[in-house]
Amino acid sequence: MALAQQKSFDRFDPVAVRHAARRGELTGDTAGLAPGRVQGNLAILPKDLADDFLRFCVLNPKPCPIIGMSEPGNPAIPALGIDLDIRTDIPRYRVWKDGVMVDDPTDIRSVWRDDLVAFVIGCSYSFEEALIADGLPIRHIACGTTVPMWRTNIACTPAGPFAGPTVVSMRPMKPADAIRAIQITSRFPAVHGAPLHIGLPEAIGIMDITKPDYGQPAEVKPDELPVFWACGVTPQSVIAAAKPPFAITHAPGSMLVTDLLNSRVASL
Repeated sequence: MALAQQKSFDRFDPVAVRHAARRGELTGDTAGLAPGRVQGNLAILPKDLADDFLRFCVLNPKPCPIIGMSEPGNPAIPALGIDLDIRTDIPRYRVWKDGVMVDDPTDIRSVWRDDLVAFVIGCSYSFEEALIADGLPIRHIACGTTVPMWRTNIACTPAGPFAGPTVVSMRPMKPADAIRAIQITSRFPAVHGAPLHIGLPEAIGIMDITKPDYGQPAEVKPDELPVFWACGVTPQSVIAAAKPPFAITHAPGSMLVTDLLNSRVASL
């Protein structure tokens, strides 16, 4: 498990977490690291596709809420963190060519280009922290696994070459907890907001709840409902469908840890 791959660093300090990834000491999941800080999904595309992708995110704010964006060729995003280098500070990346993943490195400096634009997209880790603070159990965190995610039959609004299905993540909950989770996560529109669907998985195109497309399975007990949120892995599915000549994303579960406070992205 990812946390076992950590060497000695301050897991509460977002800068220390990013530097641990930069040194190759953190190569897996970032769940539970730098509590209180916003974590982000990553999509990097050439400049000639950046405007279309930005429009795609604006049209699909539930799965793709942008919290930061770089200038072309610049690996820094000062609004998200001091001494932040988007090429090194995520534990693991995915490199795509023509819609096919060709590598999963821990450092992308060797493939970085002057025309690349980085988009950082809100992550469910922020609202999970709020759920836990309210006493709601989160199955995959309790089990030390990666949240299960599926491609659905919920189509994103297309923009240019970018189109495809919404990806969702799932957390099993008792009905009363699910209601409370709706109330809590609706306050976090910058990190996916309220659930997209509760209950019957088949209604959104998930035929086997035990076989996620990404992440690891999470048991849904007889007295629980599966609760589905829009997921920041959606861009990976869309990039695979669009088949751009070159793109980079994060590996599921390996997020960019920012300096932003979760409390600052919550609405009142």
